[in-house]
Amino acid sequence: MILSEQILKAKILIVDDQKLHTFFLEKILKKEGYENIECVTEAKRAISVCHDFQPDIILLDLIMPIVDGFQVLEQLKDDRKDNYLPILALSEEKSSEMRHRALEAGVTDFLSKPYESAEVLMRIRNMIETRILHQEVKNQNKLLEIKVQERTQELNDSRLDIIRRLAQAAECRDNDTGLHIIRMSHYCVVLGEALGLGTKQCELILNASPLHDIGKIGIPDSILLKPGKLTPEEFEVMKTHTTIGARLLAGSNSEIMKMAEMIALTHHEKWDGTGYPRKLAGDQIPLIGQVCSVCDVFDALTSKRPYKKAWSVEHAVEEIVSLKGKHFNASLVDAFVEILTEIKKIKREYTEKDAEA
Repeated sequence: MILSEQILKAKILIVDDQKLHTFFLEKILKKEGYENIECVTEAKRAISVCHDFQPDIILLDLIMPIVDGFQVLEQLKDDRKDNYLPILALSEEKSSEMRHRALEAGVTDFLSKPYESAEVLMRIRNMIETRILHQEVKNQNKLLEIKVQERTQELNDSRLDIIRRLAQAAECRDNDTGLHIIRMSHYCVVLGEALGLGTKQCELILNASPLHDIGKIGIPDSILLKPGKLTPEEFEVMKTHTTIGARLLAGSNSEIMKMAEMIALTHHEKWDGTGYPRKLAGDQIPLIGQVCSVCDVFDALTSKRPYKKAWSVEHAVEEIVSLKGKHFNASLVDAFVEILTEIKKIKREYTEKDAEA
């Protein structure tokens, strides 16, 4: 569309208590080719008409009875806050004080009565053109913002995909339950929600917890895949997967990686201080580490391993409850039991997908 056509299609609102003045303005505007003109002679109706009509420019008489132009300007502040809506002030008074007051109140330009047709048309055209250009820039900024958001989402999705694939690469060395990390991460989310963690924290847990055993990449197959019980020496080697994992994940500025590092390091600590690698006890263990510990143990118990068969959900829960105050924080175990219906649903959904795969 040609810019001059856009200008002539602009919506013009005239607010003036003198019908003769509105008639004169409307006449010269229509003669010029303007198509959308609305006239208001009662200033108290100006705001409601403005909301309905959505003008591109307002021609506003400043001196009117009951409600004057300055009161209208005050009421229009919110409408103009994030939007360029030009206002051409109209007044018979030509004093500098009046002009200054009008400009301070927010008018864009000032036109003294009586008007010259050429000046009226020139000022209105310039102001509408500025309005159109402003809207175009605003629309371009919105499009740019959308593109930036889309690109950011693509990068975020790619990063999360890499994290999941890395976690799966480590997990496939350890067992034949390929969806363990997915089940475990979803358990962590529902348990985190039950404990009152916020949406952002739960989303971080969902994406960081799959890396809890990434350190097993550094454990020899002879130990990692051994079907029988590990010797004390072998178990000491197995324990190092926590510190190996934390070392692999350390040094990142990413919130996900920082949480993943903490989870990798602490998910084998025990409430009574007998865990590893640092023998932390009680609240020395980060809450996220405690959450992942319960969820990891539950899924490990209910999954087949080279050295054992899968336990039933009921048997696994009994075992976890028996370890309250020892392996696990008692209140956290209670929360886990309360959400057992959701846990079973996740277990069922991702076990079936695992079987289909």
